[in-house]
Amino acid sequence: MDAADLVYRLSALNAEYARCIDDDRLEAWPGFFRERCLYKITTADNHRLGYEAGVVYADSRAMLEDRVTALRLANVYERQRYRHIVGTPTVLAHDDDGLLRAESPFLVTRIMRDGRMDVFATGRYLDRVGEETDGALRLAERVVVCDSPRFDTLLAIPL
Repeated sequence: MDAADLVYRLSALNAEYARCIDDDRLEAWPGFFRERCLYKITTADNHRLGYEAGVVYADSRAMLEDRVTALRLANVYERQRYRHIVGTPTVLAHDDDGLLRAESPFLVTRIMRDGRMDVFATGRYLDRVGEETDGALRLAERVVVCDSPRFDTLLAIPL
């Protein structure tokens, strides 16, 4: 696969990922990940320092599914939605295990029920991506590195 095709496929993956969240189809969100995966939201400072813990941490698709179930049935938070803008991915490396490493910048605006809009998060996705037997790309790892060290207590919906 040539470099332009790979960037196109990664861009398409990111676009569908963002659309899924922005359209409140959260039950489909775990499907962007492999069964064994890592999803973590952290800060740029914590990432730079190598801290493993994240504001959100899941190490399997089942944990992501549990998070969606909790959002729908258990968690209480003010109704809101996101609008993602995801930049063009950069392919960083091809790992020996067949996965590729990529980085994509993002900006998320949060829209509250009353119509108020705020820049909610900016940062970069650090991904390890693999191609499945059906040809689809799936995330083996997505580390969401947020530029700001401050998090709103309403970090409920996935970034």
